[in-house]
Amino acid sequence: MNPIVVFSVLFGLFLLAGIRIIFEYKRAVKFRFGKYIKILKPGFRWIIPFVETIQVVDIRVITINILSQEVMTEDNVPCSIDGVVFFRIDNPEKAVLEVEEYRFAISQLSQAALRDVCGKVELDIILSKREEMGKNIKAIVEQETKEWGIEIIDVKIKDIQLPENMKRMMANQAEAERSRRARIILALAEEQAAGKLLEAGKLIDQSPSAIKLRLYQTLSNIAAEKNSTILFPFPEEVLPTNPKTAKKKVKK
Repeated sequence: MNPIVVFSVLFGLFLLAGIRIIFEYKRAVKFRFGKYIKILKPGFRWIIPFVETIQVVDIRVITINILSQEVMTEDNVPCSIDGVVFFRIDNPEKAVLEVEEYRFAISQLSQAALRDVCGKVELDIILSKREEMGKNIKAIVEQETKEWGIEIIDVKIKDIQLPENMKRMMANQAEAERSRRARIILALAEEQAAGKLLEAGKLIDQSPSAIKLRLYQTLSNIAAEKNSTILFPFPEEVLPTNPKTAKKKVKK
C-alpha cells in the first residue's frame, strides 16, 4: 500500500477526530494535558485529539427539585416540604473547576437551607408566606454558589404535606371562620334592613296617601291568591287624607 495514501487517511482521521460543534446555549471548557486553557464559544471548533479535551456546560436556566424534607416547625408541627430551585451558570470556568458536581451540590445545599428556614418559623407563616420562605432559602444557597460562578434565580416551595389530624383541625378552623363571617354578614344585613324600614315608616307617617297606597298594594297581593275574603272593620274613607286633619282628629 502506498505510504502517502496511508498517511493521508490517518491525517484525515486525525483532523476529523478533533472537530467539535458547540451549540449557542452551551460553552466548552478547554483543557490541554489536563490544564485549563480557555472557554470555547459556540460554533465550529477544533481541538488537538488526544492532547486537548473539552467539558461542555449548559448556560440555560436549569431546574432542580428539592426532595421532600421532614421538618419540625417552631410550634412543633411535623410536616413534609419540597420545592424547586432555578439557577444559571454565569462562569463556566468556575462551575467546572470549583465544584465537582454542581447539580448535586446545589441540591444538597437547598435541602439543608429548606430545613433550616422552615424549622425556625411556625406552620402558619410557612403556609401564608411561601414566597418569603423561598427568598430566605435562596439567600442561603446563593451565598455558597456565587463562588462557583452560579446564579440562583429563584427558589419556590411547591408542596406542604401535613399530618391527617392537623388537616382535620385546620378544616374545622376554616369552617368555624366561614360560619363567623356568615353570621356577621347576616347581622349587618338585618341592621341595614331595620334602618331602611325605619326610614320608610317615617315617610309613611308623614303622608296618609302613602298609607293608602300601601294598603292597596297589600290588598292586591292578597287578592292574587283568589282564596281569601277581605273584611274591612271600618270604611276606607275613615283614613285621614291630610296630615294636619289627622293630628286634629287624634287630639279630639
